Amino acid sequence: MCGIAGQLRRGGEAAEEEVVAAMCAAQAHRGPDSRGLHVAGPVGLGIQRLRVIDLETGDQPVYNEDGSVAVVLNGEIYNYAELRRDLQRAGHRFSTKGDSEVIAHLYEQHGTECVRLLQGMFAFALWDQRRQLLMIARDRVGKKPLFYSHHSGGFSFASELQALLRDPRVPREVDPAAIDSYLALGYVPAPETAFRGIRKLLPAHVLVIRRGEPRIERYWRLDYATKRGFDSEADLHEEIRTTIRAAVRRRLVADVPVGAFLSGGIDSSAVVAAMAEQSPTPVKTFSIGFAEEAFDELPRARLVAERFSTDHHELVVEPNAVELLPKMVRHYGEPFGDHSALPSFYLAELAAGQVTVALNGDGGDESFAGYQRYSSNLLAARFEKLPSSLRNSLAAAAARREPPRTGGNRLDRVLRFASRLGGDRESRYLAQVSVFDRAGRAALYSPEMARAVAGHEAEAALLEPWRETSGSDLLDQLLEVDSSVYLPGDLLAKIDVATMAHSLEARSPLLDQELMELAAAIPAAQKARGGQRKIALRGALRGWVPDEILDGPKQGFELPVASWLRGELAPFAREVLLDPGAAERGWLRPAAIEGLLDEHRLGANDHGKRIWSLLTLELWARQVSDPALEPHATAA
Repeated sequence: MCGIAGQLRRGGEAAEEEVVAAMCAAQAHRGPDSRGLHVAGPVGLGIQRLRVIDLETGDQPVYNEDGSVAVVLNGEIYNYAELRRDLQRAGHRFSTKGDSEVIAHLYEQHGTECVRLLQGMFAFALWDQRRQLLMIARDRVGKKPLFYSHHSGGFSFASELQALLRDPRVPREVDPAAIDSYLALGYVPAPETAFRGIRKLLPAHVLVIRRGEPRIERYWRLDYATKRGFDSEADLHEEIRTTIRAAVRRRLVADVPVGAFLSGGIDSSAVVAAMAEQSPTPVKTFSIGFAEEAFDELPRARLVAERFSTDHHELVVEPNAVELLPKMVRHYGEPFGDHSALPSFYLAELAAGQVTVALNGDGGDESFAGYQRYSSNLLAARFEKLPSSLRNSLAAAAARREPPRTGGNRLDRVLRFASRLGGDRESRYLAQVSVFDRAGRAALYSPEMARAVAGHEAEAALLEPWRETSGSDLLDQLLEVDSSVYLPGDLLAKIDVATMAHSLEARSPLLDQELMELAAAIPAAQKARGGQRKIALRGALRGWVPDEILDGPKQGFELPVASWLRGELAPFAREVLLDPGAAERGWLRPAAIEGLLDEHRLGANDHGKRIWSLLTLELWARQVSDPALEPHATAA
């Protein structure tokens, strides 16, 4: 893993080596082992390298034979050995033994189409001196981040926002539309960022600038429309197991110690099972737990660790973990409201003391249908046979009942489900994944903020991909939207920042290209139906992963945020959110925030996730975004 940065100056002006070096320094935690710079004419490329493969000769930038093509890479190319052999047969000569140099020679053979041949997690930049062409690219799923800005001085890019902002020409104006998106989803969805003049490159996209003219193209997407038939369930299960084993095998290639994050869930257990088969020594596994039994997965993680005889390590996170929040907020660089980011930071710190690479189970839910919302949406779709007037009446009656109490008993869950029956499929999905809905955000905003975001549709970040889905089945539509928006915007950003903050490389076998394409091709009914989820994956893992894991309830990597914000963290949250400085910023109404805090404290409603999202927003604003949002700003 690494951090990359660079600039392309406008009008042939010389690139600024000191600026590129400063951008690298701001993300030195991503790659503390070496720094490399290529500054020639209008272009400057920089890299902070974490040495994982080819420790002796693999420092970057890397070049083609005559030095006319320069590359910096963040990530790993898993099929580099096969590509290297093919390129050598075609006459290319290599000066390193690692994966990054493959990109330079592959570009010579295939031009910008070279990205289609790469399998892995990557964000890279390539400069072609002869053609005066800059190319930046991001991997298919969005495992590695890439931020960029077109500005008065030209074009700049970096792996992290904080690094990009070291270029003084990059604008720092906060984008109120992005704050609106954040409060809707709990993260800022690509291509937006929290800053008006900065964008994220979307997953599976390349951006090419030749002689000052930029173009962006998508090079890959999952196909949910084309389904495969399998001779038997046994054949399907065998293919899933074989593909998982191959995905894990590719991600075990390293010249440094490798371990695994083990949550005790199905996905990470499958990864550890495949690692144990292929590792000559006990796999090092790392788990995080909580004192609150309802959130603690340590017993299940120990069960898996014992089954596969791993070298297991644990840490229990306490409420005083709030001390980590300011540091965590700085690393994300923009508002990020997923509270599981906090235990992810602790997990990364725990693992980084013993390994340099950690495999995880990310992606299993989005490929094989693991979330509860998939089942509830499939069930709700069955009610569409009822007259709309009846569904609307049921929804209205449920909505009139008092808000659900903390803990969500069965009646609460039934009422929540019934309250959504009157809407369409898209609105039901939005209700499940939103932090603040439109009405909730409107109640929060000051008059100035309301004017600033007028006309902005935060929900479009989900609705537009929904309308472009390739599959016709509701489940496949849900999976495709989650894979293209929620997965890279929330889960992958969370783990990338948490691990890179500790100079740790995270690899995700279940996000392997071949495995994801296989999962997309499986008929929807074989992934989820009725109340059953992950049907195909559970069947494939039966007899390989302990039954207690396969048959136990899903327990996400959740923080006991609701109880913490009624207990030890309540004074801290109130102090931060009702601070006079927050009111002076002019974004949110203090009375609305105080109402949320009071309702939560009294148990009238569970606003834990909302309060946490507001808390991280305010801490971010203090550290990153001040001065305050201009009242006259308008949403772009």
